[in-house]
Amino acid sequence: MTPLPLVDRRILVTRGASQAPKLSDDLRALGALPVEVPVLEICPPESYEPLDSALRNLGEYDWLIFTSSNSVHVFGERSASLGIVAAPTGLQVATIGAATAQAARDSGLAVSLVPDAYVAESLVTALQNQIAGKRVLLARAAVARDVIPDALRSAGASVDVVDAYQNVMPEAAPHQLRHAYARGLDAATFTSSSSVTHLAHAAQAGGMPFPLKGVRAVSIGPITTQTLHALHWPPVAEADPHDISGLIAAVVRALR
Repeated sequence: MTPLPLVDRRILVTRGASQAPKLSDDLRALGALPVEVPVLEICPPESYEPLDSALRNLGEYDWLIFTSSNSVHVFGERSASLGIVAAPTGLQVATIGAATAQAARDSGLAVSLVPDAYVAESLVTALQNQIAGKRVLLARAAVARDVIPDALRSAGASVDVVDAYQNVMPEAAPHQLRHAYARGLDAATFTSSSSVTHLAHAAQAGGMPFPLKGVRAVSIGPITTQTLHALHWPPVAEADPHDISGLIAAVVRALR
């Protein structure tokens, strides 16, 4: 029998508590010991009014863009609270990533576009030749990158950006990270730029070095990789494709 590739390897999982089990379960199936330290917690934005206002006027938009499954879930919840039961006819939906697309379909939306690569730049490339003169609604996390709205406006679109949620660092993260680091870690997985910056804040608050000494960083995609480089923790592997299955394969490559 072929031995499991990650036997007894302690892998840090930084995803939010509600999203960590999928990654942890898949790592565990390969023999790893996933160590969950959620550094992201999904919280309401400062106000739902901009999102609610956009939802009340959803028929005025040509495109609706989601960059995460979290924004899809909030979209569905706020729509239900406003009595909106279906998307207007003619509204096209674009998403980044297969998981986001599936969340949109599960909520009853017909997805028109999912770019091949799970990054903002690929979405912009796919849309830029058909977006001039169109109205676009982008629902996303607060304090996200402006790559999509800036590029689509340059291509002639009118873009409204609304905060669907915000990522905050759980209060317990520094203590949990200190405990996990003291017991030893072989690698740390990162699924977003926010997971990198929040782990840096948790390490600082917990009195630990950052980068975590002796721990290999594994990134889900190029933007997360850029953030790791900016914080002087170059990843030893990057997922390809840029999803959870690709991330797990990257962990195997990193620790083989």
